[in-house]
Amino acid sequence: MKHDVKDVGLAPGGKKRIEWASNDMPVLAQVKERFEKEKPLKGSRMSACLHVTAETANLVRTLKAGGADVVLCASNPLSTQDDVAASLVKDYGIPVFAIKGEDNKTYYQHLIAALDHKPTITMDDGADLVSAIHKDRKELIPNICGSMEETTTGVIRLKAMEKDGALKFPVIAVNNADTKHLFDNRYGTGQSTLDGIIRATDMLIAGKVIVVAGYGWCGKGFAMRAKGMGANVVVTEIDPIKSLEAAMDGFMVMPMSEAAKIGDLFCTLTGNIHVLRKEHFAVMKNGAMVCNSGHFNVEIDIEAMEKLAKKVNRSIRNFVDQYVLKDGKSVYLLGEGRLINLAAAEGHPACVMDMSFATQALSTEYVMQNKGKLLPQVYEVPKDIDQWVATLKLQSMGIAIDKLTKAQVKYLASWEEGT
Repeated sequence: MKHDVKDVGLAPGGKKRIEWASNDMPVLAQVKERFEKEKPLKGSRMSACLHVTAETANLVRTLKAGGADVVLCASNPLSTQDDVAASLVKDYGIPVFAIKGEDNKTYYQHLIAALDHKPTITMDDGADLVSAIHKDRKELIPNICGSMEETTTGVIRLKAMEKDGALKFPVIAVNNADTKHLFDNRYGTGQSTLDGIIRATDMLIAGKVIVVAGYGWCGKGFAMRAKGMGANVVVTEIDPIKSLEAAMDGFMVMPMSEAAKIGDLFCTLTGNIHVLRKEHFAVMKNGAMVCNSGHFNVEIDIEAMEKLAKKVNRSIRNFVDQYVLKDGKSVYLLGEGRLINLAAAEGHPACVMDMSFATQALSTEYVMQNKGKLLPQVYEVPKDIDQWVATLKLQSMGIAIDKLTKAQVKYLASWEEGT
């Protein structure tokens, strides 16, 4: 079996990590149990480009249980857990192409290896596989019945492709499912981003001025958690509605040009390019720290930091680089500008990924069931999948909810009954 991981000898530790995560993923476990019996993905060849973590391992095990012939590569050079990658190869027989810290050349070699699998279904976290297929591997398109996209950045790219008429097969925007973005993005990103920052810096959050760039669901989650730990939170935004929401949630709102002067720590969560730029670094105070929790490492203009610096001290602490600017001030870059929650920590807790990955697996089944019926466009996750995942999650948490009475159902369906 072809694979490329750091060291297969790391497998025992990875297996323990995978099993530990599975204990907190009861919804995905139910999907896996059914998949093992029904084999809804039988006959499919699947290439997945995802963060190679213990939670992802349980997703690809579920896909394999459903009959898919799965290959996994990394969606980010710094997010791979090497022991997990090793265990997937050794203990579960799943080809993995991922090494933590891989360079750009290796990253794209791994993407190519995943595409050499000649997939009939793909799964992305950032749309790199779909993009590569449309640019360089167009011969694969006729055999692909669909794809799933896990993150906001990927959905943005795919919507742009759809708008331009460039998208050649259907994609399910799993990121847009309520059981994904309302929980994974808000509570998962909120907690894991702070976890990564604290592991990298050992900084005290209380009393710090933390600047949150972007008030989407990820930004909301991070701002909420930072505030809860005593930070003075500033939000920067381009959207007037989100800006108003942030202000009414109790946060200071201002342009980045002003926030740059007062922030102790900056975190970008926008999915856009160069949110922190040359003019911002130039006015930051000595000791300011910058990091990113958006998908790609483009939100911070690292090239501009390099040009402003007279000296760069690499890895003065794990995942911390010091940029000494020409005026003598220091600005610290965390996690090389990549996803700080996965570069310096372990990503989202398994509990929240349980919902996201159950939705992923069920969306894959939906694509298989509707093979040849879907147009080459971006689709939302069917509502019944969202509702089913939420219902099972509540049950696993021991939470019961109300049901409508017959009279209530009749009232809601009627236009004749009023006050």
